[in-house]
Amino acid sequence: MGLEKIDRITADMSESFATHFLHQAASSSKHASRISPHKTSAVLYGNLNKLPSKVRFFVEENAKVCQPSTIHICDGSDKENDLLMYLLQRDGTIKPLKKYENCWLATTDPADVARVESKTFISTTEKNDTVPNKKQGVKGVLGNWMSPEDMEEELDARFPGCMNGRTMYVIPFSMGPVGSPMSKIGVELTDSAYVVASMRVMTRIGSNVLETLQDGDFIKCLHSVGRPLPLKEGVKASWPCNPKNTLIAHLPERNEICSFGSGYGGNSLLGKKCFALRIGSILARREGWLAEHMLIMGVENPQGEKKYFAAAFPSACGKTNLAMMEPSLPGYKVTCVGDDIAWMKFDKDGQLRAINPEAGFFGVAPGTSMSTNPNAMRTIDRNTVFTNVGSTSDGGVYWEGMDGIQDDNVAVTSWLGIKDWSKEQGKPAAHPNSRFCTPAGQCPIIDEKWESPEGVPIEAIIFGGRRPEGVPLIYETFDWQHGVFVGACLKSEATAAAEHKGKVIMHDPFAMRPFFGYNFGHYMQHWISFQEKPNYKLPKVFHVNWFRKSERGSFLWPGFGENSRVLDWIFRRINGEDIAQKSAIGYIPKEGTIDMSGLKEKVDMDALFDLPKDFWQKEVTELENYFEEQVGSDLPAEIKQELGKLQQRVDSQL
Repeated sequence: MGLEKIDRITADMSESFATHFLHQAASSSKHASRISPHKTSAVLYGNLNKLPSKVRFFVEENAKVCQPSTIHICDGSDKENDLLMYLLQRDGTIKPLKKYENCWLATTDPADVARVESKTFISTTEKNDTVPNKKQGVKGVLGNWMSPEDMEEELDARFPGCMNGRTMYVIPFSMGPVGSPMSKIGVELTDSAYVVASMRVMTRIGSNVLETLQDGDFIKCLHSVGRPLPLKEGVKASWPCNPKNTLIAHLPERNEICSFGSGYGGNSLLGKKCFALRIGSILARREGWLAEHMLIMGVENPQGEKKYFAAAFPSACGKTNLAMMEPSLPGYKVTCVGDDIAWMKFDKDGQLRAINPEAGFFGVAPGTSMSTNPNAMRTIDRNTVFTNVGSTSDGGVYWEGMDGIQDDNVAVTSWLGIKDWSKEQGKPAAHPNSRFCTPAGQCPIIDEKWESPEGVPIEAIIFGGRRPEGVPLIYETFDWQHGVFVGACLKSEATAAAEHKGKVIMHDPFAMRPFFGYNFGHYMQHWISFQEKPNYKLPKVFHVNWFRKSERGSFLWPGFGENSRVLDWIFRRINGEDIAQKSAIGYIPKEGTIDMSGLKEKVDMDALFDLPKDFWQKEVTELENYFEEQVGSDLPAEIKQELGKLQQRVDSQL
């Protein structure tokens, strides 16, 4: 494992940012002055010569541009992970949590705590490939586009020399089980050991990925915290980042992702939202499948019959709670395949099948407790990296909504470092978007087929969000096209997972608004196109709303484990039971068909399923304005038709 020097391989490779920059540097003194042409990077871990030629070329080109001092080629071993955790401890980025087995706490710079949608761009030659033809004078909210020329300037201004004095880690990773025909491979280059440790949990990394890849193509991922050494100014919380210059760039025509300035998971773990959803949705359209912001769960009824559902909810809207539910309805069992992302493809028999492309859970900590999600709590008690949660003096963690601390002698330190924290101080112990990063295989209800190469069969797709008024607990769409329309109309209260603050009802179509890799109008058309395949067995589509409130502001539905009563109704509908009645918005349960046996709380079912005419008339008008302003001429005719049919039903039936 001796030192090696970087030598360029002369090969005919697809161009990346680094290749383009080096070509420019060869002909421009302006670009050439940004890097030291004779600097070499020593390979301290791994063997450069054993990399597939395309991967080696990618590493070499980016090393010439980013100028790291050393290179570490990740093999995914326990020995390597021990080394990384030692380095992160030494640098003060993480500290051990002695109360648990192999658990760690990281605290970020307060300016680097969430996905930054305003600094996330997709660059394509044609603008309309990325964003719809919005109404003139209206701010588009369905993605940010940047021209390739402007993008090159932005990347050129950031990446040259950005890893000076640091180590470039080379992470070969598989999204999905290694070797599965539904999986995809990427290679991430990063100067953050925290990213490596997290990617080891969230994806499958290491030598076996390279063996599977051989000399095939891969998604090229480049990440830097943007703080070359020596530092010109200090860092906060031992967390290097560059918030002023943060940029998350997707270049689908090159199958490349470049992220600069942020160490936060959604911006730096490039296999997650960037690859699995933004680039993933583009690949899915090219290849005829779906990459979606959905959980995947197994549901087994008392008779032992099992079905798999996929469900889309905006971030922090209960996806993980639903995926790991403990059903209150006797005889029901729930298993978890994934809590966040689903890749779905129709097989040769026309059955829609899904894999979870991730290997871990990157869950929102606040609100997670033994009462709301006991299976999550049992999952995270070992081998977990916590970020921006509070810590306790006995070596544990704490966040809002967690079960209270029993011992009066145990003090809490907030994520901002405030010792002897108490809620009376007016600041939370944990950041609202604080996270746990934990291996999925530890979940006590992980599904036996969660790593099945062929995926699991999906029989229902569920959409849902936080709708405090007007939207019933559950309804079934009339058909697939109507289901696509309902997904396109999805709304929810804004969450802390992005930089939005406060609670406002926002459009979040398909729960994908921050993650569309291409034009939303084309995305809807892609979904609609599956109904034209005669041999495809299209799953039923449903919409749920656990969050409807009474006039007094309290939730009408108890939620959590009681949501199994709604899953039971969905299960029985798939089996063809006559338990639904037609309404203006879809099929709703016939009276008495939701199993309420054993429920201790009194539930006002009339209020839960009330469909106020004025609410739905306003909803139709607002949707019409939204589609006109945000999608314009890219709106599929089928969606416009569905909106007209909804308006007619609301006017005539409510």
